[in-house]
Amino acid sequence: MEITKETKLANLIAQYPWLKEEIVKVNEKFKMLNSPIGKIMMGKATIAEMSKKSGMEAEDIIGRIMELIENHK
Repeated sequence: MEITKETKLANLIAQYPWLKEEIVKVNEKFKMLNSPIGKIMMGKATIAEMSKKSGMEAEDIIGRIMELIENHK
C-alpha cells in the first residue's frame, strides 16, 4: 500500500489492524485515537491532518509508519 499525505488513517487500519495500537510509537498524541472521539476522527483523518494535530512533518509520520509496517513482518 502506498502511503501519502492524502492516505486516510482508516484505510491504513483496515489494511494493518495492529497499527491502531502501534501508532502511539509514532507520536504520543496519537493515544487519543483509542478514545471514542478518536474513533470518529479516525474515519476522516488523513496523514496531512495527523501532521497538523501532532506538530510532526507528514513525511516523518509516513516514514515512521513505514518502519512499523516493515518491522511488524
